[in-house]
Amino acid sequence: MYKRIRDLREDNDLTQKEIAKFLNCSQQVYSNYELGQRDIPTDILIKLSKFYNVSVDYILGLTNNSKLK
Repeated sequence: MYKRIRDLREDNDLTQKEIAKFLNCSQQVYSNYELGQRDIPTDILIKLSKFYNVSVDYILGLTNNSKLK
């Protein structure tokens, strides 16, 4: 899951700071999510899913199909 959120961010040419601002958290907190040093809260997973237009299952690594149904 941590690699997925980093890959999604990088594929969209965004910085950690930009995503952290969208999520209303610090860049350090977001960095900890990407590094797996902090669990990602459910509400943050949902926000990321909507932001990138992918399923939560995709972010969690339960599917390789990134498209929402």
